[in-house]
Amino acid sequence: MKLLTTYMDSFLNSEIVEKLKIRKEEVFEKLTQADMNGWLEPDISFLPELFKVRDDVLSHSQCLVVIGIGGSYLGSQAFYSIFTPHFTASKFPIIYAGTTLSSNYMSELLEYLKDVDFSVNVISKSGSTMEVSLIYSAIKKVLESKYDKEELKRHIIITTDASCGPLREEALREGYYSFSIPSNIGGRYSLLTPAHLFPLSFCLDIQQMIDGYLLGLQLKEEAFSYAVRRVSMFYQGKVVENFVSYESNWSYYLEWLKQLFGETEGKDGKGILPISMIHTRDLHSLGQFVQEGNKIMFETFFKVNQGKPCLIHGRELQQINLTVEDAVISAHVSGRVPALVIELDQVTPKSLGELSSFYFLVASYSGYLFDINPFNQPGVEVYKAEVKKRLGWFYEK
Repeated sequence: MKLLTTYMDSFLNSEIVEKLKIRKEEVFEKLTQADMNGWLEPDISFLPELFKVRDDVLSHSQCLVVIGIGGSYLGSQAFYSIFTPHFTASKFPIIYAGTTLSSNYMSELLEYLKDVDFSVNVISKSGSTMEVSLIYSAIKKVLESKYDKEELKRHIIITTDASCGPLREEALREGYYSFSIPSNIGGRYSLLTPAHLFPLSFCLDIQQMIDGYLLGLQLKEEAFSYAVRRVSMFYQGKVVENFVSYESNWSYYLEWLKQLFGETEGKDGKGILPISMIHTRDLHSLGQFVQEGNKIMFETFFKVNQGKPCLIHGRELQQINLTVEDAVISAHVSGRVPALVIELDQVTPKSLGELSSFYFLVASYSGYLFDINPFNQPGVEVYKAEVKKRLGWFYEK
């Protein structure tokens, strides 16, 4: 992974940059001392049990339904989307459910599952997330209609807090397979916990992903440099960061980045709004705004140098794609939209694992530079409280 080719420095205010740079040791120390920094030294001792449960699921099920929402879920979906072929049917599909309360979607999913041998991995650290609880209760009824009580135990895998919450109580009471999300790792930083690694163990080499993740944690200086640049942009009126990929299967990865930065930074009237675009598609819808619209934005481009062979007019399509990307970066910079470029020679579980832990560092450093706690999300509780008032029947059951 080649980090931070920058088309930004000429836009930076050197005085702001220097004020941020001198805080490096303070920021490093704050992360070292943080209560929620378990992701810096992940404990993966659960892997043998994880592989054992995975192999049992493979022996009796045709697919896995993952029920979750938010940070302890989205990273898994992002990796799955990138490493699953576009048009070749997966030998063992993973269905991601729980992010919508659409009755149309759920009715079709429940109808589909009636004729499929499947298992469920339900993920909620608290064990009481509304969307997860609702969808799980509906899908569990399908399982109960297909399997007796003993067989059901092999089809439900619960990932939740180690000691408390409704899902932990259910796992203990019913004897379901279960895994834990450590108390010192928040959902959006939980990539190397069973919340992500269990579903991903069905579709990729998670040891490669882990190896890359550990490499990414060594990029402290590079991550701090990125954090300084982006926070400096904020104080110069660039309050939006646009994450851009030229690979259509990166859509959920960019969604994961949006959640990581949105929840980490969006507090006390501060933070950079994360948005995303997939090019060249979005060049034909939003490209005009980026080039000549309100100058509130800077961009981070992900450049993947190697692609599968595909000759068109005697030229490799990936090279055409890269040429377009370079041209767009140049055009946007000329239109006063600063840019950073992160290059990957190729996309592998290792390179994406490295990129992901690097972004954990960037997000946490940026949070501290904004003088906020990068590991809480108090604003989320506001809408949850309003929902709870209006759906009291659900919470009182």
